Amino acid sequence: MHRISLHKKKTDSLLRKHPWVFSGAIYSDTSSIEDGETVTVVDHHDRFLAIGHFQHATIAVRVLSFEEREINADFFKDKIGSAVEWRKKMNLLREDNSICRLIHGEGDSLPGLIVDYYNGVAVIQCHSIGMYRSLSFISEGLQAALGNELKAVYSKSSDTLPERIESQDGYVFGTCEVPHHALENGVAIAIDWINGQKTGFFIDQRENRELLGKYAKGKKVLNTFCYSGGFSLLALKNGASLVHSLDSSKKAIELTNANIALNNWTEQHASIVADAMEYMKALEEDYDIIVLDPPAFAKHRDKRHKAIQGYKRLNAHAIRQIKPGGLIFTFSCSQVIDKNIFTNTIIAAAIEAGRNVRILEQLHQPADHPINAFHPEGEYLKGLVIAVD
Repeated sequence: MHRISLHKKKTDSLLRKHPWVFSGAIYSDTSSIEDGETVTVVDHHDRFLAIGHFQHATIAVRVLSFEEREINADFFKDKIGSAVEWRKKMNLLREDNSICRLIHGEGDSLPGLIVDYYNGVAVIQCHSIGMYRSLSFISEGLQAALGNELKAVYSKSSDTLPERIESQDGYVFGTCEVPHHALENGVAIAIDWINGQKTGFFIDQRENRELLGKYAKGKKVLNTFCYSGGFSLLALKNGASLVHSLDSSKKAIELTNANIALNNWTEQHASIVADAMEYMKALEEDYDIIVLDPPAFAKHRDKRHKAIQGYKRLNAHAIRQIKPGGLIFTFSCSQVIDKNIFTNTIIAAAIEAGRNVRILEQLHQPADHPINAFHPEGEYLKGLVIAVD
């Protein structure tokens, strides 16, 4: 195993259990180390600090263990077993809910690995080459943790790995036809991990969709950036009088329509293919609730200012147009926009729109998307429910 030495003043973050080593912290020669290799990280006195996956990138090492141990099949069985057990303790896998994130990267001490579960099928997404090269161990760990509940394991990492690495999507255990039906809080969802975005569904909004349902009875709802219609479905389940689902993608609208039909709610629903920002400028409908759940406006810090302006414009349009007494569920999944910046941006949008706004709820990612206490960067989803006078 290669040993990577850190500069004298670059060890503090590891001593605080932060799971990343940046390339600038390394002073030893790494040219002979292959992408995905497991390496030992030591300080300038050659004292052990951590073990992790190496990659020729800004994040050079993703730490797997702060103890000296072999990274093998037993290691992955232990980590995956622990993560699955926590989900079961939290009652996230039950008769009316068969959709859950099983592994959330750093939050489950497996940086670079995402595993989403859909009614017997685990979909793996690797964000590091080391994790991709550990696919067999990961699959074995999932089989050990889930037993007969697991019918298939699918690897979908071709979009998340560097182009220099040959990667192929496909089943590594079992097989299953798509779309595959699963339940979120009693609502049927058709999941297509092969052709859909990311692993096929955005699980991280489950609790926030359930909250929308509590407000939705008898209300007229606009769900923008709807993708496959998650918010729309929970609103309809809970008695919304009418739901409009809007997305600029025709493919997303097709997914939404299929899910609406699957649950037999077509009479209370209509779809709109349009740009959300443009549509919001001149609403003709009098909505009681508007959902703003856009994709990340900024993935890097140098795009943050532009993203803030985008969130401000979008929310100002919605605040300006919603009926008096209406609610707006507004979100950001941009990691570089923290919750304080986001809240201040919504306040600025309200000032620009010239309407009085009250914050009713502060929202975040659910328990199956845990945040490693030593890795605050893992907190990415933030949201507000605001009431507009």
